[in-house]
Amino acid sequence: MTPRKLYEIVLSVGAPLVLAVLELFHPRPHDLFHMDLHKWMLVHYLQIPLFPLSAYAVVLLVRAAPGVAACIARVAMFVFGITYVAFDTAAGLVTGVLLQAAQTDATTQWQPAVMRVWTHPVLGGAPGTTPVLAVVGTMAWTIGGLAATWIVWRRKGSWLAGIFLLISALALFIFKTHAWPGGPITFGALAAAAICFEVQRGDQT
Repeated sequence: MTPRKLYEIVLSVGAPLVLAVLELFHPRPHDLFHMDLHKWMLVHYLQIPLFPLSAYAVVLLVRAAPGVAACIARVAMFVFGITYVAFDTAAGLVTGVLLQAAQTDATTQWQPAVMRVWTHPVLGGAPGTTPVLAVVGTMAWTIGGLAATWIVWRRKGSWLAGIFLLISALALFIFKTHAWPGGPITFGALAAAAICFEVQRGDQT
């Protein structure tokens, strides 16, 4: 096995698998001012590299494919990587930094600033809202995932990988969260698809 081949396997399987496990620990705050901020910040710091790496894992699955569907998958995953990093930085880390400041001062003094970011229509993350960055990122993931599913399904013997890719493509849209259950299902299914694809490639060599 060449170093490049090993790198591709580790990235295509490892990045989404690590992200799926991480999302199991993603806090779902009912009260922003009374949650485990250490866990919140750690999860969101780790998500920053893992979101684009997981998008790149999809690109790796269709790297040799020509045609319109492959182009759509690549562009969509690029859009997902950009928008979700921006979304995670604002809704996750900026909110977390403000909450850390609130813990060292009067909570009521910081509450307007925290809620301004948390409920922002473009970059917020409050439950029940539809922030633009999250919507664009989710739609990009769904479109790119469906395009990748189509490509993989057309390959002989790749039906199982295609099923996992389909689940990955739809879960984020259906559950409308990258915390449990949306995130673990989305990225866990992607890791499973990558494993199936690598097993198939190994059988063919």
